[in-house]
Amino acid sequence: MTEYEKMIASQSYDCMAPELDLLRREAARRYRRFNRADEEDEPLALLKEMVGELAENAFICPPFYCSYGRHISLGVGSFINLGATLLDNAPIRIGAEVMIGPNVQIYTAAHALDADERIQGVETALPVTIEDRVWIGGGAILLPGVTIGRDAVVGAGAVVTRDVPAGARVVGNPARILAPA
Repeated sequence: MTEYEKMIASQSYDCMAPELDLLRREAARRYRRFNRADEEDEPLALLKEMVGELAENAFICPPFYCSYGRHISLGVGSFINLGATLLDNAPIRIGAEVMIGPNVQIYTAAHALDADERIQGVETALPVTIEDRVWIGGGAILLPGVTIGRDAVVGAGAVVTRDVPAGARVVGNPARILAPA
């Protein structure tokens, strides 16, 4: 298996492999063009080139940063505000009618905890799923492998380390479900 195939299969891989570096540089060229675009129709066309799937009426505001872009899918009517960073080493699936605030960070990649392995570039990547009608407040961070359930709300600045049930409201670091009023 190539390092890319290992990465997509959520197996340990070498994040410093030349094949991955080439893909990341290609993605960086695309998001830099997107971030500099000033014509009304140009950003949307560039966005369609950059992300894996962009449904109708979905949009990402520049500036925007990603690892690969091709592993991001954005559902109908979803919106990502400015300053988002999506490290899409594994798929990031964003459902329909999702609102993501400014400066949100979504990570699928995790370096090895063992220092020797980490220095060698050992990494794993786990998909992140955001179901329909979710709201993620500004500055929130979603860690590898989490799922945010339908109609959930993630408070501004929350650090989501585990799955969020449908309809739940979470806040804090690490994010915890708010008690019902």
